[in-house]
Amino acid sequence: MSTVPPPDRSDDESASPLSDEQLEAFLREAAEGGGTATPKEPSARARMVARRLREEDEAARRAGAGGGRGGRGPGGKRKAQGPPPPPGWRTGPVGQEGNGGSRRRRVGAVIGVLVVAALAVVAVRPSLVLPGDDGGTEQPPLAAENARPTGAPGDPAESGRATREHPFRGSPAERWAEGADAIEIPEAKALSGMSEKDVAFALRRTKELLVAANLDPGVLRGERPDKALAVLDPKQPELLPKLRRSLRAPDEEYDPLKLFTRFDPDETRLVGDVVKVRGRMTLAAGKPGVVKVNADYTFVYPLVRADGDDGEVARTIVRRVLTLTLNDPERWDVTEGKLLVEKYFSEHGNTACGINDGYLHPAFSGDAAGGDPATGPRTDPYDRSKPLTGAESEECGRVTRT
Repeated sequence: MSTVPPPDRSDDESASPLSDEQLEAFLREAAEGGGTATPKEPSARARMVARRLREEDEAARRAGAGGGRGGRGPGGKRKAQGPPPPPGWRTGPVGQEGNGGSRRRRVGAVIGVLVVAALAVVAVRPSLVLPGDDGGTEQPPLAAENARPTGAPGDPAESGRATREHPFRGSPAERWAEGADAIEIPEAKALSGMSEKDVAFALRRTKELLVAANLDPGVLRGERPDKALAVLDPKQPELLPKLRRSLRAPDEEYDPLKLFTRFDPDETRLVGDVVKVRGRMTLAAGKPGVVKVNADYTFVYPLVRADGDDGEVARTIVRRVLTLTLNDPERWDVTEGKLLVEKYFSEHGNTACGINDGYLHPAFSGDAAGGDPATGPRTDPYDRSKPLTGAESEECGRVTRT
């Protein structure tokens, strides 16, 4: 409801109890047919404001469709409402046809490798391997990853030696999200004859597998990953028998580290309960009745010696790339509610090479050399810009930083 000014008593502007804003609002409403009747004798100030409004309206009419009220820019084009979705966010990488193919790659872990990696980093930022204080400003977390990065992450703003109080100091992972919350599920949509509800279920089950295989505290201590195994379809030929065999008697061929993250509890333990995670999950259409979920995640684990009191912290970095499928049991011979594994690749940074006991073995300074020597290429384990396809060399390489 409009407020009608009292009858004008004089042409003096100070005599009116209304502000310019109130008067302008009243005159606009009156012009549009709203409010109550216009005063019979408008004041000089009212006439002045009315004249100004008429001039503004006339200027707007002359400007035509290029005006700004409708949210349009020059030429009448609608202004962009925020950045468009990154290309490919709904369509994952082309899947490899096959039945659960896997590949793993290890990158430097024995003490000789760690020294080489440390020296390489010292040349750029000596503070990474030198004692640092516990001060510094906490950096804001990174936005979620929704497309493949264009390159390796830069140096963190705060450098220094990792400590038990600050286990991710000097690492790009310091700004990453933590734990299961970092594994964000994209919006579901109907695909390949599967309903939106089915696709949402496939996404949730994929997250359950990632969490159970890489973040469950018991699994990280070397316990059996029963929750992860329960996600997988027992009708998929050979996969579950191979995984169970790898957990029971690991060796070079049957290696549980291809799918699960495990540390020897007699050797190392996690610092606190925080694991940093970065990656993304995408959808892709498969054959009729098949929806694919592509997952690409890197996990960073801070560790200390199980029986050590020196406070030294080592970090092991694990990247996993998987394609899982949910198949319609009405069209395929599958178990309802279970996922099939189309492919899974992994890369392990800062773990001993040539030791196939089913555990990751991070290197600490002062450790005796163990495992096979690292003769492969230098690798940044934080670089997520390069895809893992299974075509990479399995030769043990050297990490440039941890």
